[in-house]
Amino acid sequence: MPVITGVRSGLRPATALAAVFLALAAVSAHGPAHAADGTGAVAEALRKSPVYVDPRAEKQLPKADADALARKIEDADRPVFVAVLPESAEFPQATLLKDLRALTGVTGVYAVRLGDGFNAAADAQVMSREAVANLKGAAGRSSPEDAGAQLNSFVEQALQQAGGSAPSSWGADGGDDSGTGLLVAAGVVVAVGAGAYALHRRSRKKKEERERTELEALRVVVDEDITAFGEELDRLGFSPSEPGATDDMRQDYAHALDAYDRAKTQMAGATRPHDVQQVTGTLEQGRFTLATLAARRDGDPLPEHRLPCFFDPRHGPSATDVRWAPQGGTPRPVPACAADAARMADGGEPQSRMVDTGHGRQPYWNAGPAYTPWAGGYFGGGGGGGMLGGLLVGTMLGGLISAPSAFAGTGAPAEDLPDGGDFSGADFNAADFGSGFGGGDSGSGFGGDFGGGDW
Repeated sequence: MPVITGVRSGLRPATALAAVFLALAAVSAHGPAHAADGTGAVAEALRKSPVYVDPRAEKQLPKADADALARKIEDADRPVFVAVLPESAEFPQATLLKDLRALTGVTGVYAVRLGDGFNAAADAQVMSREAVANLKGAAGRSSPEDAGAQLNSFVEQALQQAGGSAPSSWGADGGDDSGTGLLVAAGVVVAVGAGAYALHRRSRKKKEERERTELEALRVVVDEDITAFGEELDRLGFSPSEPGATDDMRQDYAHALDAYDRAKTQMAGATRPHDVQQVTGTLEQGRFTLATLAARRDGDPLPEHRLPCFFDPRHGPSATDVRWAPQGGTPRPVPACAADAARMADGGEPQSRMVDTGHGRQPYWNAGPAYTPWAGGYFGGGGGGGMLGGLLVGTMLGGLISAPSAFAGTGAPAEDLPDGGDFSGADFNAADFGSGFGGGDSGSGFGGDFGGGDW
């Protein structure tokens, strides 16, 4: 019988029901349903739980460890799937990830331990290729002989960076697949079709709830930014009628006031986390205009339109570049305001923007994917282009922000795009799941198809 992988997110209810009856006709033509095997069995299991261990591979990840890993994923509410499989002809290395994603039918991050090899892939809207490649390479070099340590290393980072939420099908009763007769098979097909549509509705609701939570967290941070900008306007103390004021100064001041009012209006009207990007973009422009006004007033050279201070955009436009590295990462030049550059030159630490997270106060670049639009407005436009992904290589936001979708729309309405954990069936970009497994070279990280090569 044909494998039913779910109803595409964009289908209307009538179209979905039509697809169900077409599948029903196919069942009638092919006879009773049979239990899935090979990759199909793995996909069926992953629709019910985030972790699947083939009985032949239980020595790699014992049941207690697999259950603990599954709980970790479920508690984080992220669409991360893990499979531990033996090397076998029923799991073709070249197409395993692609086949697994197609048969599971859920957008997410997929990690597979196949024999001694490890590989991972993800739908682009859940995690960028760059982020997957970086995490995959790091996991490949992390305890390759210990499947449990390797998978936990990958999953812990993936849970912090993956977008979307867990599929609603996790934890649902699986039922008995041994039905007999065409009536039983027909009932199964109808139930699958109806369940897929109901799952789509639940996933959409779950996504909306998650976006509301993320927006409220961002609202606190952006309101602080807007307040700080208003205080800068007050401290400047400029009056359009003061002696020496020029038309250029008055125009700069009007633009700064407009940016302040527009940012407040934009934030008040924000309904999704992505809307925050235009607010911080407005604030970035306003701060540059304010710096220009201050220079005109003091008779200084007009400032270059540089990126904001990397450590805290509230510091205003950067004055220079300094060498900086994330914890355990490689040094790279980042834009800094004059005050932070002076602190670092004296051996001190810059005043980094800290935000609240589930793990306490953290610098914004370690705060998780919800802060992507906030950072994107500051560093994705204006005089900086889409540079933040390069600045943050090796940090939590780095891989996410390097994806083009962090700064630009895709052309499709956001409500029509499948989010992480949504059913999309086989409707996905196969190129995101195109790499194979290296021949057991899980420790090399970048060897052959396994590591950070082309997809």
